[in-house]
Formats: sequence, C-alpha cells, structure tokens
Amino acid sequence: MNDKILTTLEYSKIINRLGSHAATSLGKAVVEALKPNPDLEQVKLSLQATDEAYKADRLKGSAPFGGITDIAPALQRARIGGTLNPAELLAISTTARGSRQIKRHIGNLHENDPIPLLQSLADQLSEVKDLENQINACIDEQAEVMDSASTELAAIRRELKNGESRIREKLEQLIRSSSVQKMLQDSLITLRNDRYVIPVKQEYRSHFGGIVHDQSGSGATLFIEPEAMVAMNNKLRELKVAETREIEKILQKLTAAAAEYEPDLMIDLDLLGKLDFAFAKARYAHGLKATLPRMNDRGFLKIKRGRHPLLDPAAVVPLDVELGNSFTGIIVTGPNTGGKTVSLKTIGLLSLMAMSGLFVPAEDGTQLCVFDAIYADIGDEQSIEQSLSTFSSHLTNIIRILKFMTPKSLVLLDELGAGTDPAEGSALAIAILEHIHKTDCRLVATTHYSELKAYAYNRKGVINASMEFDIQTLSPTYRLLVGVPGRSNAFAIAERLGLSRNIIDHARGEVSEEDMRVENMIASLEEDRLGAEAERNTAEALRRELEEQRKKFEEQRERFEQQRDRMLAKAQDEAREAIVKAKREAEQIIADLRKLALEEGASVKQHKLIEAKRKLEEAEPQLKKQGGNKPAQNKASQKIEAGDEVMVYSLNQKGHVVEVSGGEAQIQLGILKMKVSLSDLELIKQAPAKLQQPKQAASLKRSRDDQVRAELDLRGANVEEAIMEIDRFLDEAFLSNMGQVYIIHGKGTGVLRIGVTDFLRKHRHVKSYRLGNYNEGGAGVTVAELE
Repeated sequence: MNDKILTTLEYSKIINRLGSHAATSLGKAVVEALKPNPDLEQVKLSLQATDEAYKADRLKGSAPFGGITDIAPALQRARIGGTLNPAELLAISTTARGSRQIKRHIGNLHENDPIPLLQSLADQLSEVKDLENQINACIDEQAEVMDSASTELAAIRRELKNGESRIREKLEQLIRSSSVQKMLQDSLITLRNDRYVIPVKQEYRSHFGGIVHDQSGSGATLFIEPEAMVAMNNKLRELKVAETREIEKILQKLTAAAAEYEPDLMIDLDLLGKLDFAFAKARYAHGLKATLPRMNDRGFLKIKRGRHPLLDPAAVVPLDVELGNSFTGIIVTGPNTGGKTVSLKTIGLLSLMAMSGLFVPAEDGTQLCVFDAIYADIGDEQSIEQSLSTFSSHLTNIIRILKFMTPKSLVLLDELGAGTDPAEGSALAIAILEHIHKTDCRLVATTHYSELKAYAYNRKGVINASMEFDIQTLSPTYRLLVGVPGRSNAFAIAERLGLSRNIIDHARGEVSEEDMRVENMIASLEEDRLGAEAERNTAEALRRELEEQRKKFEEQRERFEQQRDRMLAKAQDEAREAIVKAKREAEQIIADLRKLALEEGASVKQHKLIEAKRKLEEAEPQLKKQGGNKPAQNKASQKIEAGDEVMVYSLNQKGHVVEVSGGEAQIQLGILKMKVSLSDLELIKQAPAKLQQPKQAASLKRSRDDQVRAELDLRGANVEEAIMEIDRFLDEAFLSNMGQVYIIHGKGTGVLRIGVTDFLRKHRHVKSYRLGNYNEGGAGVTVAELE
C-alpha cells in the first residue's frame, strides 16, 4: 500500500490512537509496523484475534500485561557473553512472570468461552520458572543484589558492617573529646572517596596526622582521615572490592542462566507483542463502538451507518453505501462543504482499517473488501516549488493511479476535472471515468459537473449519488443519497436569500430547456425519495415494534415452557417416588402373606403372588421428556367420561378416569390420582356397563386423597376373612397418615377378638393396641395405635 495514500486518508492518525491502547512497548512496536494486508485469509485471522480479544476484554476486563518490558537488547548481550546488570536481570524475571500470568489468564478464559486463536498463541509461551527463581533469589525489587545471593557475599557484607561500626565508634570517641572539638569545624563524621573523615579547621591541620581528602570551598575546612583510621579504612576498601567481585560473579552466573533461555524468551517477546496488539485493537474497538465487518475479495462493499473514526461520534452523520454488486462506480455530486470529501475518506479509511484487522465504526452487517491497493486523489496538492497548478497536480496523481490500478483496486477521486475550463474538464473527467470503468475496479468520484450526472445515468454499472441539501435551512445535511443525482439549488438558494424574482426568472431563461428538464426531473425524484423514505421509516418503526413484541412473546413462551417442564419433572419425580414406595410396601405385604401362609398352613398360590407383583411393576409409568408423542388431532369427537380408560400423553401412561370437571379430568394412575387437562388425554376404551365388583381381600389402588374411615366392622366375618380385611384396612390407614383406628369385632365367643389381637401383635404398622374404653365399645372393639 502506497505510503502517500495512507497519509492522504489519515491512516497514521488511526495508528497513533491504536498505539495509545497498547499496554507494553512490545505491543506498540507491532502497532507502529501495522499495514493494511491484501491477503483475505490473513485479514480474517487478524479480525478473529480482535474479536476474541474483544470478547475476553468484555467478559474479564483488561489482560494482565504488567511487568512485561522489551528485554530483547539484554538477551542479545547475554547471548554474546556480556554481563547484565541487576536492573536488566530483574526485567527478565518480571517479563517471564508476566508471560506466565498472561498464559494463565487466557487459558482460564478459553475454558469458559473458547478463544482458540489467542489460546494457540498463549500455548506457545514458555514457562521459565527456574530462571525466575534464580533471579528472585539474588535480586530484590529495587534491583539490588541481596546478601542471600551467596554465602561469600553475606560474610563480606557482615564484615563490612562490623568494620564501619568500629570506625564510626572510634571517630565518635575522637570528636567527643573536649580537646579535639575546638579543632573541628563541626562535630560530625562524613565520607570522602568512600573513606570516613572528620572536618578539621585549617589552622589545626598539623595536630592530626593522616590524609587530607578534601577541603571546603573557602579553604577553611579540611576533611581529614586521621592516621589512626587509615588502616581501618583500607580494610573497608578491601572488603568493598571483594564485595564488587562477588557481585560480579553472581551477575555473571545469572546472565549465563538467562542466555540459556534466550531463544525461548525471544519467541515469548514476539508472542506477547501479538497478544498485546490484539487486546489493543479490542480496547480501541470498545472506545469507537466499532463492530466486526464481514470480509470478501469480490470487490463488494456494504457500509451500514459508517462513521469517520476521527470525527466526533456525536456530530458525524452516518454513511450508508453499497458498491460492487449492481454497480462498480458511484459519481457523487452536491454543493461544497456538503460532505463529499468526508464520504470518500470514510469509505477509504474503513477499508484500510478492516484490511489491518481492526473493527470499523459501523453497524453490524457491514461488509468490506480486501483490495490489492487503494488509490486516492483527494485535496489540493498544488506545489509552488514544482510549478504545478491545482489541475496539474491532480492530473499527475491521476496518471499515476491509472498506471498502477488493477481490477482489484479501489479508486477514490475528489473533484474530478476541477481547476480547468468546465467544458474541457468535464470531457476529460468522462474519459477518465470511462477508462477506469472498463478496468472493472471499484470507483467513487465526486464532481461539480452536471455532464457527469448524464454519464452515470447512461452507463451501466455506474450510479449517481448526491449529498443531501436542506433548502429550508440553506445548509447541507451531510447525508449521502445513492441513486439520486445532486441538484444545483442555485435558484432556490438565491430566492430564499431575497434576490429579486425578475433576476431569478431572467436567469432561468438563460438555462437551456434540456437542463431545466433535468433539474425538474431531479426535483421530482428527490420529492419521491423523501416520500418513500418517510414511508420506509414508518414501516421500519412498525417492523421494530413487531419485532420487539415477537421477542417478548418468545421470551414469555420460553419461560412458560421452562416452568411447565420444571413442574412436570417435579410431578414425575414425585410419582416415581410414590410408585417405588408402593412397590416396596407391596413386596413387604406379599412377603408377609407368604410368611402367614407358612405359619398357618394357608394355601396361597405362588403364581398369584407373582402375577400381583407383575401388575405392580406395570403400574409404574414410563416417563418421557416433553416433546414426545402427542394426542391424536381429532379429539373434538371423543367424549371422555368417568370410568373410561385413557392415555395420558405427557406421562405416556394409561389410566382410568375418576371424574370429569370442566376442562380437566381426575385420573387414577396405579395408586396415584392426578388432575390432567382433557387436551392431554386420548380415549382408549369406554367404561363398560356397571358390574357388581367382587369383594377383594386387599387393594393398593387407593390414594391419600380418598376418604378413609377410621373404623372397620368385622362382625359376622370368620378369622381368615377378618385378617385379610384388617391387613387392607391398616395399609389404607397408614397411607392416610392416621394415628389411631378402631376394629369392631363384637364380644361373642371371643375367637374373633383373639384372632384380631394375634394379627395386630405381628403387624409392621401397629405400634400398640388395646381394648376399647367404656365410651369406645368396651371389649367389642380393639383400638390400634399406628406408627
């Protein structure tokens, strides 16, 4: 891409703004090297990285790039054998730690919300925890080598500290002496050339041996190292030299360790720069309120409410334009300051941004193209030094464009043919447009020449457009209207400004009849357009309202279905629990019956017990998820009544109707009763005529909702019949949560009473039993307390 074009379209300003969002110098370097890419696949990958970073930034906030710096120069010096200083080694450690944090951050994001492209970059980051630990064990956060870096260094520094303490102690004893204090300028100890000295007055120089290290500006004070301190200071100097040598050894050791990891760390720097670049693009997109464009290489553009990224978002008028489908060229006409140049730059700059992997300030659904080059002739490039006029500079630029453009290029021409004789300029402009059109590249050109309106009207693949102008306010609206040629509006403006009607009429007479017909046609088209636009806005408002209503309905329906599914699942769970409990109790009953048969020698047929258990198992409904079989469509003709056998489709279970009330029916499903909508039922078999049902010894098909009496009258029954009835009665009473029941057996011979008490003694539901009180029936009644 030509640098001159990038400058013309102000691409560098976009780069500057993008660079301000980079968190590291590595990311800034990638931003500064950014250029539009003509490769569609590479552009899609770059946009995908931006999209993933945008999502990550929105969900988890900014990525932790703290501590990461450009350590490449230090690594290169380490590789060639140089010794790194503590600050450089500390930078390597913090960068390695920052790399690990970024890798962990992206890995956590990827687990919850996949960001495969960023994850693939983060996966390649190395982890050099050993190097970090080595550096951190020797160098503190202030980039100072710590005493713990080596035992030798610790010993040297202990000796240094002790030596300094001894020197200061001796000097303090000296300066506290009354005989010495009068010779001192100040009673203090100071350092000169890393040696401890005292400030002595000039006239007492001879009273102190030793070495003079410095004097004051006036010469009245000499900084003398007393002779008694020379040997001790010399020892300190030796220790400091030893300390320096030991520190050098430590730094060389750490540098060698860093050099071993140099290849991995250099790769990490490149990866970190790319990751920072992706997150910088995401943050810039957030600030611009930009969206992800769809990309193609077919020369198709469709910008929906696009905004120039360098203009105030609150003031800029959005641009809607489509190019490359029905037409490959757009000729824009309209008044000066109407926004034609801004529209050109917006189209060009948004294309450059998308080709650079950036989101664009436009609405969702915007499509942009990857061009092999974008050429622009915009603005006045008059050059006094080169003796070029405005026309000459424009024409020189256009000649260069015509030489290099291809069918996959985008050409933007501002004020084509301007700066020369109108007749010749318009003819030249038409010839240039025709040549570009035949090349089949994409073209957007602005002009004042009315002849170009006719050219666009007559040429297939080229369309007129204009910048809207409000006659009422005499000001442009900055809206681009594709398909409508611009009007001159000169007479209307003159009339609004108060020019005499006679002058205006005379001017109209000077305009050819053909030109007037064209102006009238354009006026009619504009009027029709405004009417159609108003109707479209009304229809769009209605569509949005209907869409909102549809969305609300869908949300309500979804909530209803979720609630229904939850309630159904709960009912199914409760039914399943009840069935399992009933089966367990029934199996216990069968076991008790077997035991009773063995104890009393009664004849209980085994196959009947097996058949009873099988029926209990079949009573368990085969539960299905919502969305299974549905009732037959033709249900209007079926009439469901009490006693009918029906299919409950939501449970995929057969049952019998107990009663019908309104739009619901109470259904007996095994031991359960439940209310079901008639729409969820299908008639299987109508109830037969009423038959006398034989008395059953025991029945488990009773729900807790049935009315169970608290007493059982056994008078007139034999012991065997009574036991069967008591067993059924106690099961029903237990299921109904009764705490106490009454069994009436009469007084008689006492045989029935004895049989009842013997059975109650062994029954699992009976906690205790007793004969009735006087007011309860006395010896003719047994009262049982249930568990």
